[in-house]
Amino acid sequence: MIYITRRERFSAAHKLYREDWSQEKNEEVFGNCSNPNWHGHNYELFVTVKGHVNPETGFLIDLKLMKQIILTHVVNKLDHRNINLDVDFMQGKKASTEVIAIAIFQELKPVFEDQNVQLHGVKLTETENNYVEYFGE
Repeated sequence: MIYITRRERFSAAHKLYREDWSQEKNEEVFGNCSNPNWHGHNYELFVTVKGHVNPETGFLIDLKLMKQIILTHVVNKLDHRNINLDVDFMQGKKASTEVIAIAIFQELKPVFEDQNVQLHGVKLTETENNYVEYFGE
């Protein structure tokens, strides 16, 4: 079993809030992240796939294809967008880093399976001090 990780970057805005809560309650729970006028991050996304090396090519997956999958299904949908409003796979979901990472995993898993590789995990860095990892468990 071999693992390959690809890093991509995107910038996006979001806010953490619950419509059924008052602004005061949102600020108490989510702090500055509940700013009514949104806020943004420069995210780093690490996508790791695993599987067996193809003896004909020496690849697990062609890295150009891996890049294109990530860009098409995730980055192009998120980059310079409002995650709460503009991203199809985030509709009706809380835009926390945890939930974004899970949604990204769910978007990519079947696409990589179609390429005969298994999505191992997604790591999403929101700030230099905070990141989440999701392994589909």
